[in-house]
Amino acid sequence: QVQLVESGGGLVQPGGSLRLSCAASGSIFSINTMGWYRQAPGQERELVATIASGGSTNYADSVKARFTIYRDNAKNMVALQMDSLMAEDTAVYYCNAGVVIYSGGYKIREVWGQGTPVTVSS
Repeated sequence: QVQLVESGGGLVQPGGSLRLSCAASGSIFSINTMGWYRQAPGQERELVATIASGGSTNYADSVKARFTIYRDNAKNMVALQMDSLMAEDTAVYYCNAGVVIYSGGYKIREVWGQGTPVTVSS
């Protein structure tokens, strides 16, 4: 069983910063792409940023130059540094990972965290 546990959400004023972290645990052989998604009230879940195992990154246009995604392969962790936060960034943020496990052969499982809320408000 593989789990992703997020931390770091909370309430912040516009223009402020937050750092989200996500740690994977369980019977993991390796992790492919890791990423962050978000879902605002009444909206569909959307991509925020992803990072491949080799370090290449991809960002939604709405967060480019404000958010930075990092990962630590040795610790199976991914983080999201969010700067210059705006009210429009208010959402529940979800960690996502493509995890390779060994169960009668190598298999890839897409795993989601439980979500951590971020509220940007004065």
